[in-house]
Amino acid sequence: MELAQAEDDESILGEVAEQLPDLEKRLRELELSRMLSGPQDRAGAIVSISPGAGGVDAQDWAEILMRMYLRWCERKGFKAEIVNQQPGEEAGIKDASFTVQGPHAYGFLRAENGVHRLIRISPFDANARRHTAFAAVFVVPDLGDEDDEIEIKPEDLRVDTYRASGAGGQHVNRTESAIRLTHLPSGIVVSCQAERSQHKNRSTAMKMLRGRLYEKQRQEREAEFAENYASGQLAIAFGSQVRTYTLQPYTMVKDERTDHKATDAQGVLDGDLDEFIEAYLMKAAAEREPSGDEN
Repeated sequence: MELAQAEDDESILGEVAEQLPDLEKRLRELELSRMLSGPQDRAGAIVSISPGAGGVDAQDWAEILMRMYLRWCERKGFKAEIVNQQPGEEAGIKDASFTVQGPHAYGFLRAENGVHRLIRISPFDANARRHTAFAAVFVVPDLGDEDDEIEIKPEDLRVDTYRASGAGGQHVNRTESAIRLTHLPSGIVVSCQAERSQHKNRSTAMKMLRGRLYEKQRQEREAEFAENYASGQLAIAFGSQVRTYTLQPYTMVKDERTDHKATDAQGVLDGDLDEFIEAYLMKAAAEREPSGDEN
């Protein structure tokens, strides 16, 4: 463009304009490569959602979050499969986990790790008062059936079987096919009830546990997350949130880590998360790089 201006040649401007789409595509690829450079970023993801402070509102909020992420997966063309879901007594969910398969699924979704806060007029309050609810999102990599990095000793495991609840057919509910694994040294608990086969549920639960242990180790290596974890669990309450979704008295979604904001809260809840994810990943990538003074 400078050459075109210096020579007053409009034809060069046309050539530059033709090159811009390819340049922008290449720049985008380089940015993604920089953001998604972690050792497990290319892996699939296992997402678990747990309600925190807020009672039935928190359980409802946890289900809204699950829907948000499943919608995001649809937008990305990723395959999502629910492997565990415990419904709440009145509304929402007590606990849910699902796997996500797609290019860099874990690399993207690790940006969602943390406590998410909702402010709204509660549909469960007869006086229509404003309530605050919390839910925790745990995202871990799907390390597959065999992974040498995470060792789980048989004596460190407690295995419980139980009858699955919710959808799944009569056979699922008649047999004790659901599996709950407790990792005794860390206190981490994972459950799976997606399959009729107890063996398949155990295999999936082991993948979930490997991912949780990997993520726990990663979090402990990063000082900014270490204070939030105790036996692999987050404090799901006020002051610990990574993102706040305000629906009353105005609408705004704000990420507390990056200060990225969006006024279309409903769009975000419908799965429009890319800007929030990319803002977090770009900040995390920049923090991993040495400063200019060190070069």
